[in-house]
Amino acid sequence: MEAVDTTPVAATDQRVRYTDHAMLIVWGQFARQFGLTSALMDIPLAQKTVDHAPQTKLLQLLVATLAGCVHLQDMAKGPHPLVRDDAVAFAWDQPGWADPSGVSRTFQAADDKAVAATLAVLRQFSQPFLDREVLLATRQFGRLLYDADLTGREVSPTSQTYPDAAFGWMSDHVGLGYQAAVVSMTSPTYGRVLLESHRHPGDTVSVECLQELVLAAEAATGVRPRRRPELVGQRLASLGDALEQHREQVKLAEERLEKVAGTLEGAKAEEAERAARLQMLVAKQRPDKPEKPHGQVAEARKRQMAAARRVPRRQAEVARAEVVLVRQRQGLERLEKLQAELSAHHERLVADNAANGTSVEAVFRVDGGFGSGGNVAWLIEMGYEVYTKAHSVQVTNSLVAKSQTAPWLRVGKNAELWVQTGVRVSNCPYPLDVALERFHTGDTVRHGTLLHYGDEPVAQDPKGWFHRYNARQTVEAAIKENKEVFEMRHLKLRSSAGLALAEAFALFAANLVRFAAVWLRETSIAIAQPFVPGERPMSVKQMVRTGANTSAWVTHQPNRGVVVTFTDRSPFAGVELAIGCDSCFQPPLPLLRSVQIPPPQMIRSPVAQRLR
Repeated sequence: MEAVDTTPVAATDQRVRYTDHAMLIVWGQFARQFGLTSALMDIPLAQKTVDHAPQTKLLQLLVATLAGCVHLQDMAKGPHPLVRDDAVAFAWDQPGWADPSGVSRTFQAADDKAVAATLAVLRQFSQPFLDREVLLATRQFGRLLYDADLTGREVSPTSQTYPDAAFGWMSDHVGLGYQAAVVSMTSPTYGRVLLESHRHPGDTVSVECLQELVLAAEAATGVRPRRRPELVGQRLASLGDALEQHREQVKLAEERLEKVAGTLEGAKAEEAERAARLQMLVAKQRPDKPEKPHGQVAEARKRQMAAARRVPRRQAEVARAEVVLVRQRQGLERLEKLQAELSAHHERLVADNAANGTSVEAVFRVDGGFGSGGNVAWLIEMGYEVYTKAHSVQVTNSLVAKSQTAPWLRVGKNAELWVQTGVRVSNCPYPLDVALERFHTGDTVRHGTLLHYGDEPVAQDPKGWFHRYNARQTVEAAIKENKEVFEMRHLKLRSSAGLALAEAFALFAANLVRFAAVWLRETSIAIAQPFVPGERPMSVKQMVRTGANTSAWVTHQPNRGVVVTFTDRSPFAGVELAIGCDSCFQPPLPLLRSVQIPPPQMIRSPVAQRLR
């Protein structure tokens, strides 16, 4: 029987290529069209080129991240080796891919300069997309909504080759590794956009990371809310009164010490005088004459002993006065230091407002790990509306003790709230909206405390408050996606530069997949399901795990550009993605900082919900 040639007709053309990583072709075209590939190829790397340029290996780690590779060796020894996929290399404008060992050596040789340059390229590529989302979010939502969280990057507990790794809390146990502080922004088009991820030693806790995440979010979006220096001014005024009182207490303590010190000197002088008199009387007494019980010598001896007992009492009084003075001076130093810090903070806030051409309304949501009184106060002063939970269990315990007759309101299947307003918590000088949570799970009752500061009347809508805070699960979903889809559960590199770039690439990959999905939808060439919005558009997980690891033919056709045709072995058999030579997708112009943002209605992208 004559064999049947099943090769597509187009495959006879020398421009036809076969790939096992279909969506990597699409993302490669996207990266090339917007200049990412060429920019990464200009990164300075202190390593010579043998078979592959070091920049190719840098790009290769990004592509492997987009493919969801668990380990570096998967690029060569996985089910569909990336290093043998010439179509992907061609799509990313590379002559070929390097062996994983070569990739590892390149990142071992990379330095801080290379890391900084790479991060700058990734930010430059993302900035137009972020600028557009800031504009759309401000118009559509009236404000920006940020979420932040901390997640562990665990390594083997016996490893000694990961720099700066430390033991700390990793989800539900103590482990060796790192902590990644992540901040995201709710996006009208993409559902969410990740803004920054900072790697820390494993013993870092959430409360230490808030300020850096807030400043990173502002740097990424280029906008910030109006600061509230007037609140800091009120604190400074109150602190001035406290300082005057404390200085008076220090003065009184100094006078007390001076007084008791004088008493001590008098006691010592009296004891010395009486000892001298006793010695003189003893010298005059005849040796053969016994000392009379009530004679001069006996009386002098009693007075000398009484004076001697008085000295240690006066010394103890001096010691106590010195302790009081030291304590008062330390308290004064703390207040003066706080005054200096608040004064500098006040000056920064005033300067920020002076330099802020267009302020925006912004909300920051964080979990209880970040929600210390000091952090809440700082967020308030920085101009944010705050949604968080109480960091200290003492706040919850105090409310529970008062909740015996509380008017509980049901806000969920097993959740109730008791709402109060104008409550002050420790280390936060501002009145907050507070809601004690009560959860029923069988016979178990658990409690927590929601905190809020801002103009939103959350006390009038407890159910909305409860669900609005818990919507911060979007950043938790981002962390889960980061670990499970882009495989940050397994750290692929062990050098400091490699760890930093792997973290940055994983965050960037999550954004790039979302950016490219909308770009693909908005190209001039029609795109078939399931790659366009519909009832069940593809999620990021599907696009990476399935779309980026399935087979297709890649052709270059006149008037259609690059065409990716999924093979019969693919779950999308027969579907074509025709990427036009000229896309109608336009990167947005930078947001005009000095112009007031107008409020027209914006249509929410139908892919946003699915891409969350």
